[in-house]
Amino acid sequence: MRGVTLKDGTTAVLRPIRPEDEPELSALYARLSPETAYQRFFTVMARLPPSWAHTFANVDYERRMAIVAVSPDNRLIAVARYDLDEASDEAEIAIVVQDQWQGKGLGTILLAELLGYAEAKGIRRFRADVLTENRRMLDLLGRLTRVLERRTDRGVTSLLMVPRPRANLEEL
Repeated sequence: MRGVTLKDGTTAVLRPIRPEDEPELSALYARLSPETAYQRFFTVMARLPPSWAHTFANVDYERRMAIVAVSPDNRLIAVARYDLDEASDEAEIAIVVQDQWQGKGLGTILLAELLGYAEAKGIRRFRADVLTENRRMLDLLGRLTRVLERRTDRGVTSLLMVPRPRANLEEL
């Protein structure tokens, strides 16, 4: 667990997700704008399915991991996660930041934290599927990773990436 100060001076706490975060994951989804929900899940649902919240909140901290950002009022405001596919030895990554917390550097901080954690577990290659129109996410991935492969099909850009060296991340 560690505190971070964002570009606008607000603070948040980063920590690993816990099973008891399940209800707060559903609450976070309910606070997302339809656009943000669509960019993360490629669909807009009335609510996060309870089975998804359960799966997302229960990770093994090795092959499946999620790091959450918690606001000063103790709400989940962002989540970055990876899920390792052992067959390909690549981890799929995903991130979502609640709308009013976007643009403050939280996504960059969270993704850097997640990549560092994954690397410590021996995970070196990452995949992400991003809506081609989601320039902010594509730019974020481009800053923190080196893209090895990029394919675009039907409005979705699929990326295969490796993290940039840690020294470069400190400059962000």
